[in-house]
Amino acid sequence: MHNKLNLSKKIITWYDNNRRSLPWRVPFRSPKKLYYRLLSEFMLQQTQVKTVIPYFNKFRKKINNLDQLSSTNEKKILKLWEGLGYYRRAKNLLLTSKILVKTHKGKLPNNIEEIRKLPGVGEYTSNILLALVHNKPAIAIDGNVKRVFHRLYFGGKKNINIIDFLKKNKEKFYAEKRNSDFAEALMEFGALICSAKNPKCSICKLKNFCKFYKNGKNSISLTSRVVREKKFNVYCYLDRKDKRMALTNRNKLGFLKNFYLPSVRQAAKKSKNWNYLCSYKNTISNIKMNIKLYYKFSSKIPQNFGWYSISQNKEFIPTFTKKVFNKVLDLY
Repeated sequence: MHNKLNLSKKIITWYDNNRRSLPWRVPFRSPKKLYYRLLSEFMLQQTQVKTVIPYFNKFRKKINNLDQLSSTNEKKILKLWEGLGYYRRAKNLLLTSKILVKTHKGKLPNNIEEIRKLPGVGEYTSNILLALVHNKPAIAIDGNVKRVFHRLYFGGKKNINIIDFLKKNKEKFYAEKRNSDFAEALMEFGALICSAKNPKCSICKLKNFCKFYKNGKNSISLTSRVVREKKFNVYCYLDRKDKRMALTNRNKLGFLKNFYLPSVRQAAKKSKNWNYLCSYKNTISNIKMNIKLYYKFSSKIPQNFGWYSISQNKEFIPTFTKKVFNKVLDLY
């Protein structure tokens, strides 16, 4: 442990001078704080800041407080979320808002155990909400934060349990009156300075204390994911006259379960009487889908399917299906 390094003070000083202007960063006593933080943290799960910003701005304009969110129907929520992916987050956000309004009078519980009971709220989200909303001493350990501590104290060595390290030394990393800022500053520092690739060590305020810098290493990534490749066939029933496609929400794809899709089958050979259209790739979560697209024109569709307009999809349609829509447009 570095005796001369006051980590919270140095990180917060850097943060005060370098923080990004993000739409969910409102003054601590702002009445919008809980809603903005709740919305942004759900959106930021597995999604980059630059991608979230336009979705956050669109969402808050349509639904501008927690009470409105709790009384909004799921279809509207999903439509606003459309294109952001990981749609279970949107459903959990809605369920969480209902619980907060009905059970907690529109407030966030002030202890970690109660926050963790909320739908879609795990270890990281519960800690960051506790810090950001209540200014409680909590460090939310995302990939950025894990990387900062890993490099600073262990020089990027493998097989180091950063979570265990922080739990044993947590009292040394709190910022007293500015716990909220410290929790956010750590993530910001990891994103802007101690990045996964090409970290900006030359301008880092912590480099004189950093084992990673002293070891002369240039980069290390602690957040890489294993991407699996799988083959899928997509079969589209098309109505030529009205430019419609048959979709069903009864599918066995865990990452798109209960969403409206054409017929999607994994690693299956082409069935007879289907016309081949094209091949393309689509990545969802950690699965890279190698897709072959087939179609047939038909006035009849299988049971549990329904017709959906290809050009005027007013209902919520996942991005996966929209891509299929675009592929078949040239057939009309």
